[in-house]
Amino acid sequence: MRIRELGIRPGRLPAGPENAITDVPGVRVGQATFWRDAPYVQRSGATVIWPHEDDPYVQPVYAASHVLNGYGIITGRAAIDERGLLASPIVLCNTRSVGYGYEAVLRHYRRTAAGDLPLPVVAECDDGYLNDNRGDAVPIELFEAALQSARGGPVIEGAVGAGTGMHLFGFKGGIGTASRVVLLDGQRYVLGVLLNTNFGRRQQMVLRGRYYGDAQPRLPDEPAGVSEGSCIGVVATDAPLLPHQLKRVAQRIGLGLARAGSVGNDGSGELFLAFSTAQKINPSRRPTSVASVEGTVGPSEPSPLNMIFEATVEATEEAVLNALLQATTTTGRDGHVLSAFPAGMLSGAPG
Repeated sequence: MRIRELGIRPGRLPAGPENAITDVPGVRVGQATFWRDAPYVQRSGATVIWPHEDDPYVQPVYAASHVLNGYGIITGRAAIDERGLLASPIVLCNTRSVGYGYEAVLRHYRRTAAGDLPLPVVAECDDGYLNDNRGDAVPIELFEAALQSARGGPVIEGAVGAGTGMHLFGFKGGIGTASRVVLLDGQRYVLGVLLNTNFGRRQQMVLRGRYYGDAQPRLPDEPAGVSEGSCIGVVATDAPLLPHQLKRVAQRIGLGLARAGSVGNDGSGELFLAFSTAQKINPSRRPTSVASVEGTVGPSEPSPLNMIFEATVEATEEAVLNALLQATTTTGRDGHVLSAFPAGMLSGAPG
């Protein structure tokens, strides 16, 4: 169940046809789940985002990152911010598996490319409450399956891929996505968000303006031992934005998380990426022209970036809600259980 199936439509802007990051033309998502019970209990997986239908290493796109709270890892982030370019698929996984995710991208390119290899972009969250990190990392073969199976269209959410072992406010969390359509000077653009949610304490949760930590009937207690977690957020858009503008877009993911109750806890890693598919860049020669959404306007005119920012915040909030509602009760290591969120609790929420 997604949030709109409950008759709740976060925000005012229209969603794309799939209400997913894949509504941005060319963006593809692939996922593979790692689930086994012996010799260690493994509840993990991999999620991959390809920025367009061609090879981003050959044709990178403008991109930027933002760190809300830095207790986490995105490999290759320094290169993105230095060059303003994304030249790799984005791989999401658990903390234990960053190295394997990195190696999987290199192996993929070793098979498919004749030249040099990219700096892989791999982002992690810790799923150690359900997944036994003493066991194996997510196998390279599963990362390869996620890389190769990526496609457009609907995106499976919740306890799947990199989100298999993740929590959200002490409930089961994981992958969530949403999109928005904006009109700027008569031109239609799409913006999509995908999150790997793994953050928040039960008492911090705010859903559609209500503090659910104080809700009646009372919510079940948060399981003991759940970490403060992390959240990886990715924004894709076909609006022509430059790297400095995309950095500002990436910052707005944090505002969308805050609408759901996130405060960027001290031990949590809120790390965000944003990219635009409007222009594929050839790094070997200087662009002869650069199109962008104008961010500086007259004093009496609102900036068109405001609409992009609003779309990011709305889609992020909805992606959190979708992750919460789509995730199913999951039992993991040492008998730990993360329960599905009781959707009935939203029936009285303002919409």
